[in-house]
Amino acid sequence: MKKKMLFMAINMNLGGTEKSLLNLLHGLNKEEHDITLLLLEKSGLLLSEVPHHVKIESLEGYKTIKPYIQQGIKSNVKVLIKSNKFKDLLHYTAASIATKITGNDKFKMKFYAEQVSQCQEVYDVAVAYAGPMDFISFYIAEKVDAKTKYQWIHFDVDKIGFSTSIVETIYPSFTKIYTVSKEGKAKMTSRFPFLEKKLDVSENRLSPELIKHLGEETGFLTDFKGIRILTVGRLSNEKGQDRAFPVLNRLVSRNIPVKWYFIGEGPERKTYEAQIKKYGLENQAILLGAKLNPYPFMRECDLYVQPSKHEGFCITLSEAKVFNVPIIATDFTGAKEQLNPYGQGQIVSNTDTEEFIDTVCERVEALWKEKNVTTELKQEAT
Repeated sequence: MKKKMLFMAINMNLGGTEKSLLNLLHGLNKEEHDITLLLLEKSGLLLSEVPHHVKIESLEGYKTIKPYIQQGIKSNVKVLIKSNKFKDLLHYTAASIATKITGNDKFKMKFYAEQVSQCQEVYDVAVAYAGPMDFISFYIAEKVDAKTKYQWIHFDVDKIGFSTSIVETIYPSFTKIYTVSKEGKAKMTSRFPFLEKKLDVSENRLSPELIKHLGEETGFLTDFKGIRILTVGRLSNEKGQDRAFPVLNRLVSRNIPVKWYFIGEGPERKTYEAQIKKYGLENQAILLGAKLNPYPFMRECDLYVQPSKHEGFCITLSEAKVFNVPIIATDFTGAKEQLNPYGQGQIVSNTDTEEFIDTVCERVEALWKEKNVTTELKQEAT
């Protein structure tokens, strides 16, 4: 008999968590597992990549509660009054008061969970994969009938916002809690020592063979002869793409032919476009948008840089390593585990801006010098 498994996530956008989940789903034998993927929102570029045997469902009613989760109490009360939803207003107010008195967010989570469709199936395994995400953790722990329940932690718990009361009251019900790096496990253990026996490490999965195969396609379509830097990630503050613009400004002032390409979309696009214009870097900083297949660009770049302010593991480092390219990353959670054993990896301070600028500039100048020497030798040989 097949093992019935439920994985719960936010969506299938083009991110590290989603790609890791995708690789995990592809790795599960369809002859042995009956898999359901429950999404808060049935959207994202990676939806089409989910294995055909995986049933994809969306949580009915989530659109209704999403504003409650994102907005403050005052805004929610105003919306409920304006919509004449007085029964919901009563329940929401009671949940908010109970949360404030006890300091425990489970009362609000219970209200949210009552507004969405309930899980009718019984599973062997249920996984809160997009974590920490308080509502998903609560839903899997309290609203899903499963023999075994797992929680995944993909982010740096010292950097992101999440409810410690949910961790304290809900997480003990999980059979195992997986972090995606050893450093991530150490941080969880330090903050929540009562969970130590449940904590374990499960690094984000990837297939080097598949990545190499996908990387054989064409990436950059221009014949630019200078140094190509690449960064892959959502255009958001925590990914640190804004750190690139002072670097490019200095390199341009030194007459180094360089272009920095950014693959990804996100809320900071307009901000970054304004900064690019401010520095006059329209020809050097190239926002390529989201790419379902970033691997040809990784294969063809001269230098991969991950300037993130915080991460849980950062799967793009592992992907770039497949192509044996030089890599520079800031010192976020999981970076040392991935780059210290890697001969072409370099980690810089996450707080010293000048160190970051100096390090990237020095590496680019060295690569440019090396490229010139190689070109001259080829010309002499012919």
